[in-house]
Amino acid sequence: MDKDTFQAYEEEIQALEEEIRLLTEEYEDIQQESTFFSNEEILKAIKSFQGETKGHESSLDLKAQLESLETDLSFLMAFTGFHFTSHSKKTVEKTRNGTVQKHRVSGKCHSLSFQLEFQLLEIQNNEKVSAVVSDLSIIMESREDSNVSKFVSSTEEHGDLLTFFRSLSTYAEWHEHRRRTFLHFKAKYPDIVTLPEGLLGDFIILRNPKVSGFELMIVWKIHLDEEGTTTPVLDLLPKVPEQVLEQRMMAVENIPGCFRSVLRLFGIEAAIENLIKVLGSEK
Repeated sequence: MDKDTFQAYEEEIQALEEEIRLLTEEYEDIQQESTFFSNEEILKAIKSFQGETKGHESSLDLKAQLESLETDLSFLMAFTGFHFTSHSKKTVEKTRNGTVQKHRVSGKCHSLSFQLEFQLLEIQNNEKVSAVVSDLSIIMESREDSNVSKFVSSTEEHGDLLTFFRSLSTYAEWHEHRRRTFLHFKAKYPDIVTLPEGLLGDFIILRNPKVSGFELMIVWKIHLDEEGTTTPVLDLLPKVPEQVLEQRMMAVENIPGCFRSVLRLFGIEAAIENLIKVLGSEK
């Protein structure tokens, strides 16, 4: 075999090896790329699969396992408040010691929506696997707190997913707690409590139908700082007719301070309850 023929065969072999490598990577990407569906779709698929397994000897065991998984899923959703609506991943790079995958995640924590996009580098070294997050991008719903953008920027910079989920959980829980509190008092005192911005607003107004022009606005802000700490901030703003204000200036000025004192001593619900009862007793 002459040298030119040998060289041609060698080039053909190299071309085939390269094609095999590219096809292998493409196959792995297809295998590893996945999408997680909503919980409703998962439950629907579970029920469908339950029907298809009838007649098999192991159907009872499968049914029990599926029911257990369904129970675990419901428990985790109720316990954490997280509801993941979609997730996809794609392999970007693969080497002998590590794999880089690009992830996209979206979902809700209670009533707050979020979207994440990041790269995850998994490195295997002596039977140990470590993971490094990079290129983190966060889109997070922020109804009222401008500091949320600072928290998001800080989290993206440090690539700290654990802090993000922990902080979002607490922040969303306070939003849910405020919503339930507003709903409770609106249902209990419908003639006194008004919600101009609905249950998702950050304030309520208290009025005594028998006292015209007098109202109290309870403002309930929820702040999230750059470090991920959530702080509820409440204040009381009275609105008093001028003739009453002239007669009882000192008493009106003391109302917000008294409210804050009761708030510190007895908590949010007790302070609002006490305020409503006092307002309702006025003639």
